[in-house]
Amino acid sequence: MSNELTFLVAFATVYGASEAIKHIQSDARRKEHRSRKNNLIVRCLKSCEYSSILEGRRVVLSGDKLYIDTGTHHAQDFGHPFAGYYLAYPDSNASGLVSTICDEPPIMNWIYVDRWSYEMKFGNRSWADDNFPIPWDCSRQDRRLTFGGWEGFLAVKEGDFWALYFDLDEDHLKSKVAEGTPVLEIELIRVEMRMPKPQPPPPEDKEKADEKADEKAEVAADANGPNSANDANGADAANGANGANGANDANGGVNGHSGPDKADGSTYQKGAYATPPEEPLESPAVD
Repeated sequence: MSNELTFLVAFATVYGASEAIKHIQSDARRKEHRSRKNNLIVRCLKSCEYSSILEGRRVVLSGDKLYIDTGTHHAQDFGHPFAGYYLAYPDSNASGLVSTICDEPPIMNWIYVDRWSYEMKFGNRSWADDNFPIPWDCSRQDRRLTFGGWEGFLAVKEGDFWALYFDLDEDHLKSKVAEGTPVLEIELIRVEMRMPKPQPPPPEDKEKADEKADEKAEVAADANGPNSANDANGADAANGANGANGANDANGGVNGHSGPDKADGSTYQKGAYATPPEEPLESPAVD
């Protein structure tokens, strides 16, 4: 019985640890996804005379509102493409939605729903605070954009343009737009931004290159320092040996076995150059 109980406790511990790891990994993936910049693409819910114009078009920012880029003027860019992500809204537990409003510099603004007109707009925090800046989220499967926990996005024709609204009253904006104005139900799909070609690193200026070269030279000098010391000690030892040999050669000259150095400086591979003796030396006895 005790063995079974031990097994059950061990199994529960391992299972609980495994589930905790899965939850942490899932939460990390969710946060990473929500903090990644995305574009917004329009998808029409029903087929109509305008769906071919709006389907697959991207959302852009212009003035202070969000529009659908229908490409009416192909030679001229219309607005700044939505490039945003979820960000915790200050002084709240809900997620806000931000987007760049220009590329250089990459200034970010909050996306919000206008309190009175229900238009989708963008601006700084003071503008967002006066309207409906939260809560933004996305659907679990397709990652479609949601606001307040549901999808009530509408495309409204304003002259030659299509603006984005949110149907807060669920009445297709009957009290907000003139009668007869085309109003279409749409979904906003979050899609990953296109990956541009990476830019090559900027060339280093001459000063930095010289500094790096000096650092490398110092490192090389430090690395060779002990060897250099050994070489110096070796040279001293060699000089000492040569000095002793020179002294022996001098003594040999006195004894008549060797002469002075040739040309006062020439050397021989086995020591100082010596002249042969005037008389042959006596050969050693052979046993």
